[in-house]
Amino acid sequence: MVLDKLGSVLKDSLKKVAKAVFVDERVINELIKDLQRALLQADVNVKLVFELTQNIKKKFLEEKPKNINEKEYLVKVVYDELVQFMGGEEEQIEIDKKKKPFKIMFVGLYGSGKTTTIGKLANYYQKRGFKIGVLGLDVHRPAAIDQIEQLAKQVKVDCYAKRGEEDVVKIYESFKKDFSKYDLLLIDTAGRDALSEELIKEISDLYNVVKPDENLLVISADIGQAARDQAEKFHNSGKITGVIVSKLDGTAKGGGALSACSVTGAKIKFVGLGEKIGDIERFNPKGFVSRLLGMGDLEALLEKVKLEISEDKVEDLGKKFLKGDFNFLDLYEQMQSMKKLGPLSKVMEMIPGFGNVKIPKDMLEVQEEKLKKWKYVMQSMTKNELEEPDVLTRERIDRIAKGAGVTGGEVRELLKQYRQSKKLMKMMKGKDPEKLMRKFKGNVKI
Repeated sequence: MVLDKLGSVLKDSLKKVAKAVFVDERVINELIKDLQRALLQADVNVKLVFELTQNIKKKFLEEKPKNINEKEYLVKVVYDELVQFMGGEEEQIEIDKKKKPFKIMFVGLYGSGKTTTIGKLANYYQKRGFKIGVLGLDVHRPAAIDQIEQLAKQVKVDCYAKRGEEDVVKIYESFKKDFSKYDLLLIDTAGRDALSEELIKEISDLYNVVKPDENLLVISADIGQAARDQAEKFHNSGKITGVIVSKLDGTAKGGGALSACSVTGAKIKFVGLGEKIGDIERFNPKGFVSRLLGMGDLEALLEKVKLEISEDKVEDLGKKFLKGDFNFLDLYEQMQSMKKLGPLSKVMEMIPGFGNVKIPKDMLEVQEEKLKKWKYVMQSMTKNELEEPDVLTRERIDRIAKGAGVTGGEVRELLKQYRQSKKLMKMMKGKDPEKLMRKFKGNVKI
């Protein structure tokens, strides 16, 4: 999970509040200490941490409405203040297809993940119906052009680059006539080891010629609090319209980059959450904080679902699963759909109610491995066996196991999981998922 440790501490802190008999200043002070410790460990600036936590305490003690549940109000205050801390309202990139092309320029230092981010955004916008072109103007870094060409080929978009020429303005001008056929042009630029006058001049000259509709700064989450200085300097010199925080997965310093960027006035537009081409999300402070607190992010999950799975299929499968009326074919389709959405751990944290269910990471990884085996098992079944799982006899199970290269026990385990899933889905409508997970903890073998 993104900022896993921060999220765990925040959820544990709110659970302490929920268990308290009543909310007094002692409970508030203990919550404040927990928040301060968690945010500092996430590499958030000390001054910002102090301001945030004092705002929470002040708002709760001085502005608490009458006739309202104190615990619920305290959770709301923490949520609201963290959202403001992360940037407030979401600010999306509104692409005007009439511009032909709408131009986005990317700037950043070496190692920030700028070129990789361009590949991810090319994939992101292409899936949303935009015709994309990419332009490689990182002429100083060895293999930068090779990298952007490979990424463009991977996502099947056109790439423009010119080897042997270091004047980026000349390169841009030489291809300019070709760009009008695209809805969106993504422009890679040179980076440096540090923000130098030479880099600023090159970016500034290019900016004045290109006149991009968006000028995005890509910052690596692992630089922590240094992100603030970078964001401010690039913003002052290059008219930054937004920030993309890359490499946010698996780093304890991500909080520093998120909070530092927000206070510069250049809002975070996207966050990179992994190495795969699809591991990028629009940054919505409300959804992000909601996920950290274990409340899920249904909006982000629905966006993924709509993109990867047809609406009719989602509705049909949803009805079948809620009724408990599904077979192996439906289960196979669900497994294929879930695979498109990404790792189970990332999907789970988006589902409201499941963010607080403490499923061990190694258990989720085991489930990922089993899904692969179960796919082979189902591919070894006949159509009749897929449609009517209850016809599986010992002889059939042995035949399927041999065809799939697994043991008979693994086939029986899938059959058991299928039956338990049917039972769970019949009970799940209108229920609290956390309570259901506790009930099934001893029965469902993941």
